[in-house]
Amino acid sequence: MTALLACLCGGIGAGLRYLLDTTVGRVYKGRWPLGTLLINIIACFFAGLVAALAARLALPSTTHLLLATGLLGGFSTFSTAMNDVVSRMHDGRVGLATIYLLTTILVTLVLTAAGFAVGMSI
Repeated sequence: MTALLACLCGGIGAGLRYLLDTTVGRVYKGRWPLGTLLINIIACFFAGLVAALAARLALPSTTHLLLATGLLGGFSTFSTAMNDVVSRMHDGRVGLATIYLLTTILVTLVLTAAGFAVGMSI
């Protein structure tokens, strides 16, 4: 039953990712893969928050699994981010690819820590 619920949560996360990415794509037409970055930033913040709440409030392991692995795992998209980097390199935009890669790693790391800090302070 837990595996089925994790799949359901993952599907919900993927659906939310699709909605956010298409919404951003309608508004923003630039070269920067803003939708993917925004999705991963949000996912990392909440991953940190869920991790802290799990540690601090002793969330049941099933709840943690459904939120972190299911919902946030389905919502986040590291593989798309890395594909965005490779695509820009392939197009000869190495500088943009490098900046995007560094931004993705650094900003998501900071937001994960911020989410964890918020979770520990609740």
